[in-house]
Amino acid sequence: MAPTLSPPAASTSDAPALPADPLADAERRRALRRMRTVATSLLVAAAIVYVLTLNQDGVLGFVNAGAEASMVGAIADWFAVTALFKHPLGLPIPHTALIPRKKDELGRGLQDFVGENFLQEAIIRERIAAVTPAQRLGEWLAVEANAARVVEEVADVACIALSKVRDEHVEALVTEALVPRFREEPISPLLGGLLEGVLRDDVHHGLVDLVLTELHDWLVENPRTVQDVLGERAPWWAPESINEKVTARIHVEIVRWVDDIRDDPEHRARLALDTMLNRLADDLLTDPATQERAERLKHRLLDHPAVVSSGISLWQALQRALSASLSDPKGAVRLRLMTEARAFAARLGSDDALRARLDERLANAVVFAVDRYGTELTGVITSTIERWDGREAAGRIELHVGRDLQFIRINGTIVGGLVGLLIHAATVVIH
Repeated sequence: MAPTLSPPAASTSDAPALPADPLADAERRRALRRMRTVATSLLVAAAIVYVLTLNQDGVLGFVNAGAEASMVGAIADWFAVTALFKHPLGLPIPHTALIPRKKDELGRGLQDFVGENFLQEAIIRERIAAVTPAQRLGEWLAVEANAARVVEEVADVACIALSKVRDEHVEALVTEALVPRFREEPISPLLGGLLEGVLRDDVHHGLVDLVLTELHDWLVENPRTVQDVLGERAPWWAPESINEKVTARIHVEIVRWVDDIRDDPEHRARLALDTMLNRLADDLLTDPATQERAERLKHRLLDHPAVVSSGISLWQALQRALSASLSDPKGAVRLRLMTEARAFAARLGSDDALRARLDERLANAVVFAVDRYGTELTGVITSTIERWDGREAAGRIELHVGRDLQFIRINGTIVGGLVGLLIHAATVVIH
């Protein structure tokens, strides 16, 4: 078990020496060297990636933003960790070698530094306002090649995403998520409310007009079919010539009747249909018997094997149509995306209010992330510093906790990269 630190001494000269275990110390030194190597390697890797992706856009722009932020986090945390125990690079920089000199002030100072210089809402908003990401995005998208590149990237990603969704995924979604949910959800209030709203807004009249027009045209174009259907119901003993005259007359009257209904918005048949539909809507909302019949119908439909097969077929058709259109440079989806990208760039260039709203939303997103996770960043530093003692214990403390403190450098590299990606991604997504 690792030896515990003695309580803080009143002064450096009074601080007792920490007990030593040569074997344990040798293992701690090896662990500390390994973690320093890992942390330094991450910094070097981030610097290499940053140089290689400098001034790049698109995916490499994300990589560059993450690498740049990783370097900032890594270097800042290297200085912080090193300054706790000694002068960085051997230089007598003021306010370094903090553990030997100012143990009590160190925690408060470093915590205030991080909080005041990185995690303050006003500073974040001021920086985003100075960067004007919405305006920059508008200027960048205004270049035809950039807009085309965005559309191409979106189309490629969408095609890949569509190809990853398989039939079994759709089947599982239907059978395990949608169908059970539909079983639990009463269908009558939904149907009744929907039908009531359709009737109130007279939306159904357009559908009725369409049906009547199509029916009228079909009756006019297919008199022989109508007469054959009617003739099947004629008495067997009636002469054929009489049946033909009767069915022909009935066909004429049907066409005339449908024509009257189509042309007269106040026709009795239309009013009767409205009355029937209003009654049905009211029964779906208030009548238990009607609601029970609707529920039974719903369950019969959900139990039918065609529900799953229809869902899969619908998805396959949608997948094929979208994939084909996204893969075709002249496809409708790509052309529409290009049109929208140009229109969005134009709006960003001319609409000051829109740019202000987008910048504000980006700032809100970053502030939210900082408010939510900023405490963790400062908490690691503060909690570690609170355990430190005077000058003579600095070397021993570094040996005991130095390996863990290297995680601050690692976390600084990783978290810095994530924050950089978040800001860059939020800029691209919002705009």
